[in-house]
Amino acid sequence: MKTKPEYFLILIGVAATLAFSVWNALLNNFAIEQAGFTGREIGLLQSLREVPGFLAFTTVFVLLILREQTFALLALALLGAGVALTGFMPSEYGLYFTTVLMSTGFHYLYTVQQSLTLQWIVKERAPEVMGRLSSTSSIAALIAFAVVWLGMEYLGVGYRALYLVAGGSALLITVAAVFLFPRFPQDVPQRKNLLMRRRYWLYYALTFMSGARRQIFIVFAGFLMVEKFGFSAANIALLFLFNHVVNAYLAPKIGRMIIRFGERAALTLEYLGLVCIFAGYAFVHVAWMAVILYVLDHLLFAMAIAIKSYFQKIADPADMASTAGVSFTINHIAAVVIPVSFGVIWLYSPSVVFLMGSAMAALSLLLSRMVPRNPGDGNEVRQPLRSNRRRAQGREAVT
Repeated sequence: MKTKPEYFLILIGVAATLAFSVWNALLNNFAIEQAGFTGREIGLLQSLREVPGFLAFTTVFVLLILREQTFALLALALLGAGVALTGFMPSEYGLYFTTVLMSTGFHYLYTVQQSLTLQWIVKERAPEVMGRLSSTSSIAALIAFAVVWLGMEYLGVGYRALYLVAGGSALLITVAAVFLFPRFPQDVPQRKNLLMRRRYWLYYALTFMSGARRQIFIVFAGFLMVEKFGFSAANIALLFLFNHVVNAYLAPKIGRMIIRFGERAALTLEYLGLVCIFAGYAFVHVAWMAVILYVLDHLLFAMAIAIKSYFQKIADPADMASTAGVSFTINHIAAVVIPVSFGVIWLYSPSVVFLMGSAMAALSLLLSRMVPRNPGDGNEVRQPLRSNRRRAQGREAVT
């Protein structure tokens, strides 16, 4: 049981979450207090952090040299090293360097992890396993936030020690994974070239819109809590903790729900909810109602599992690795475009930003309704007119 591929995926996911959560929780304070950052430097830092996401398509070239499992461990080591070194380089260019190093490992790791999940886990169990991966990562994030809070509030631990412990833990888990797990076989050799297939167009569109939705939540929903409702850093941290508690409990159940009711039903529920939630952000004036919207918004993230399981059902098994890199790049297009463009709109009207988010959710809802009830090779996109014609022919045959 200990050598199941599922456990390998869980372990590297937990390690990455532990390291990244500590890095993210300390970033703003460390940048200001230790590296003397202003808004200009932090903006540049966040842009640099997203560059490796754009380059995720280069995964397929690395796989010409390395096996995916080996590449996943190397990426985890890069992530751990970047986090561990952060506290030792408290300067503008030092923080740029460690951030790019950490982010390179982070984005390559999650690209390969997605590919391996879709290859190793059978289609019938994939949503449940992806829900379990999300749940265990949330538990790891809870541990990371608790360590940061206890360490800084009660034990007087500094930035350098916390970063070193977080990054060092990821490096130790990497070494442990090398010895604990064998080389798992890949039943289908992966294509080692970039490709975009016309029949995957709906998956690409859903992936792009998912990236746009993520930016609305990460950049603007959190900013709303601080700017409009005056949430302190402690309030935001508590909100994060509550979100991860909810996700740890419900994510596996959402995975099983997707297995039972299908990807189209799950995505429909997600985007219907987002239309209402984003519209709610636009007009909410009471803090406790904003908190409810924020928690529900985060919970719906787990529904994105359905996009991955939909792709697993329609894709050629040999396309998993190359498409994982391409889809990660598509997802990150929005990470650059939306914060900048919507940030300008925010200066004039925050409500318009969220109403535009609601409109994007409505577009995603339309796309989700195009997912077939039983997707598969040759049945990638729902065609209502053809379905109606077949039903009519069936009735004629009966009469």
